[in-house]
Order: sequence, then C-alpha cells, then structure tokens
Amino acid sequence: MTLSTMSTTLSEMLGSLQTEIADMILDEVDALINDFAVRSFRDVADAEYIAARMACRAALVPQFLWASQQTVEKYLKCILLLNRIPARKVFHDLDKALRKIKESGRVTLDLTPGAKKFIEMLDHYGQFRYFEISNIGFGGDLITLDRAVWELRRYCTVAKESQQAKLRNGFSAPRVRIPGGYLEKIIDDIKNHAREPLLWQNAFFGNRPRKMVRLWKWFQAHNAPLYLNPQILDEVLKYVYIPPRVEAAYRAHTKQ
Repeated sequence: MTLSTMSTTLSEMLGSLQTEIADMILDEVDALINDFAVRSFRDVADAEYIAARMACRAALVPQFLWASQQTVEKYLKCILLLNRIPARKVFHDLDKALRKIKESGRVTLDLTPGAKKFIEMLDHYGQFRYFEISNIGFGGDLITLDRAVWELRRYCTVAKESQQAKLRNGFSAPRVRIPGGYLEKIIDDIKNHAREPLLWQNAFFGNRPRKMVRLWKWFQAHNAPLYLNPQILDEVLKYVYIPPRVEAAYRAHTKQ
C-alpha cells in the first residue's frame, strides 16, 4: 500500500467516524427533545386531566373548564413537538394547534365528532379563568372529557401501536397503555392518592373495561359580571386586563 493510498484510506475512515459521531449526537438530542415533550407536556397534561375530573365531580364549572382546556392544550403541544411541528405562537389556541397538526401532514388525528365538539367548546369557554365571560357545565361533561383525553393521548408517544386503537359503538373503550406514562403509574399504584379520582366512573382508563358508568346529573350556568353590567367595562379596564376580543364583544353587546 502506497503512502497516498494509506492517506486516502485514513481520510475516508475519519470522515466515516465523524459522520457516525454526528449521527449519535443527533440521536441523543432527538431523544432529549422527546423526553422534554413527554415530561413537560404529556405528564403535566395527565395531572391536569385528573384535576379536571375532580373539578367536574364537584361541579366546579370554571375550574373544570380551565383544567380541561389546559389538559387538551398540553396533549396537543406534546403531539406537535413529538412530530417536530413548529408551534411557537399557538399559545392557548386549540383550533390553531389542531390546524397546524393537520396542515403538517406528519400525523393524522382520528378524532370523533364528539371529541372535536368538546375541544371546540373548551376553546371558547375554557381559556377564561377570571369569569370574563359566562359559562355552562353539565355532569355528563366528565364522560366527554374522558373520551377526548383517550382519543388525544394515544398520539402522545413515538410508538405507533397506541394510535391503532379505535372506539366502537356498543363496545368498551380499548385499554391503551403508554409505557412509562404518568397515568399508567398512578393506575398501577393502589396507594396513590390520585388513583381514585382518576378511576372514579371512568370508562376509558383503568385495568378493567367498563360498559357503564353512573354520574351525578348536574347542570350549572353562570352569567359573567360584565355580561350583566357591561356599562362598567371602561371603569374595570382602568384596573385589570381584559382580552381585546372580550372587550370588543362587550362593546358590541352594549350597542344591541
């Protein structure tokens, strides 16, 4: 082997080694980003979901709406990040998050009409924490929340098996378990204080399928202070922040 040939061979080996190292670094970064998506979004959404169930069970409408909105928002942001879909300006806009997922073409969410309608309702009512607008709630919303979470959460993992699960009329929801999932850890730990509020009358999560649940049938509707007295809007704006679109809606309301 000539000196020139040896030099070429060493150069090729060095280039191959550099490529392998670069790929290893990229793989590690990719795994860390996925870990960020799971721990910062999916795990937090799991906890928000349990909080939303507790609020609904206690008929705390504003708290249920906000916790439900946060649950859905974080699941959607997890899906966006796991699929590397840029979404820095989604903020609390659920519809914008759904549109970004659809337009990306990287993942197709198979959501039932009921889940879509529930998400749309949360987008309208859920993001207002301070009773800026009127709200409404039903005891049966708990089932709708459970179903929406079941449908969204199966996409919050890089594994594709969970995405194959389907809901069928007249059949119990398939048990979908995400390895290492926060909800799964709670379900498996019989001493966990969050286990009972998670599993209470839950037809979508748990170790055993359920065909029937029994809920407290309640209904509440509340008119917001600004809806009842829109004439105080300008005075309120001197002291607190009201979202511009809410302000505009109340100004239009006063002209009717």
